Amino acid sequence: MSTRTYQVRTFGCQMNVHDSERLAGLLEDAGYRPAVDGGVPDVVVLNTCAVRENADNKLYGNLGHLRPTKLANPGMQIAVGGCLAQKDRGEIVRRAPWVDVVFGTHNIGSLPVLLERARHNERAQVEILESLEVFPSTLPARRDSAHSGWVSISVGCNNTCTFCIVPSLRGRERDRRPGEVLAEVEALVAEGVLEVTLLGQNVNSYGVEFGDRLAFGKLLRACGGVDGLERVRFTSPHPKDFTGDVIAAMAETPNVCHQLHMPLQSGSDRVLRAMRRSYRQARYLSIIDEVRAAMPDAAITTDIIVGFPGETEEDFQETLDVVRAARFSSAFTFQYSKRPGTPAAELPDQLPKEVVQERFERLIAVQEEVSWAQNRALVGTTVEVLVSTGEGRKDADTRRMSGRARDGRLVHFTPEGAASPIRPGDLVHTKVTYGAPHHLVADGPVVAHRRTRAGDHHEAGLRPRTSGVGLGIPSFGPPAQTPEPVGGCSVQ
Repeated sequence: MSTRTYQVRTFGCQMNVHDSERLAGLLEDAGYRPAVDGGVPDVVVLNTCAVRENADNKLYGNLGHLRPTKLANPGMQIAVGGCLAQKDRGEIVRRAPWVDVVFGTHNIGSLPVLLERARHNERAQVEILESLEVFPSTLPARRDSAHSGWVSISVGCNNTCTFCIVPSLRGRERDRRPGEVLAEVEALVAEGVLEVTLLGQNVNSYGVEFGDRLAFGKLLRACGGVDGLERVRFTSPHPKDFTGDVIAAMAETPNVCHQLHMPLQSGSDRVLRAMRRSYRQARYLSIIDEVRAAMPDAAITTDIIVGFPGETEEDFQETLDVVRAARFSSAFTFQYSKRPGTPAAELPDQLPKEVVQERFERLIAVQEEVSWAQNRALVGTTVEVLVSTGEGRKDADTRRMSGRARDGRLVHFTPEGAASPIRPGDLVHTKVTYGAPHHLVADGPVVAHRRTRAGDHHEAGLRPRTSGVGLGIPSFGPPAQTPEPVGGCSVQ
């Protein structure tokens, strides 16, 4: 019998991207192999998002496109997981009866068993748990990158924002012990990974489960002691839990990047109250000031929702005022979308689409003006770039390569002047020649180029694969199917 193949398609936030690495690892442990480009997979897994208004349309559109392929390939299976599966449950099979498996956010480890059961019973299997079965990081993972890795420190959320459905789908916050987190970080670094991103729905409430409110700052400092770890990032914090010890840890730990994603959502105190966000404009801006006082070079990004029910023009102007005052390097901007099951969906004064659209366009224009001014100010400076793949859509046409600076900015650079070929996973220093609203350009010769083990592994087609035995050491294998690009998810 030939080896069965799989493809995972990912929609939504970074949490889903990391969950898809776990799903790929589970399937490979069960004997599956990634489908080759152009081939028909034996199993297609859709890892869904429920945050945005068109999430349902996107899922059922994908399922509709898959139906004729499945009819032409009777042994093919389709599985649906993630937040939308947790929310819609049996509705998915009712609307798309050609789906074989539906599983939720709390039991991603069940996927291989459910696929086998669906084949054996010749009927769809729907299994949705109400609470976490096992912490996702105890499951195997097929990592997407040779140089950067996600490391979950917590799952779930204890906040009650009126616009957000995530807590009801991901559950209450569950924290990993610091030793387990550090063991995973060290294991990845031992295999050449240069950068980790600590991941949680609300990272700076980390420690609530084991009673240490300073745990996140301590974890950042502990990451500073991991030899060979060159960059530490985290996402996403919540302003209500952000404390001075975290700012100090960022400023005083050399490998923690001076990049901060701090969700704003609205600049209006009245709207923040309606959103059930437990901070106000003045508190938010004071955090930004504290961060900039400790790290003047910090790049701060945010999430903003436009058109929340009852938002007035005056409320919206306050949001624009905060955008100008905070000087965000970039922002994930969202038009409010009514999500069934959230308190905000039942609020009066839902705004007309044309009003929301017009404000959205004004917000983007102001943010681009702010971003562009900051990026122009970087012209002539030298930046360190961790080279990546897939971030420069026009790289083939421009003969550039792309990567991220330490502050998270996207940099497109000309790979000239290096003594040896530059690979994804390598580090280069290059001088900025142009600042655009969404990226930097460096068109001169590179100033310096350092080849890395991550670059060696990328060149050889190898990626870390964590074993899933809690503190297991990664092994290596061919890269997994590249997931679809995902946008920012407004969950904080």
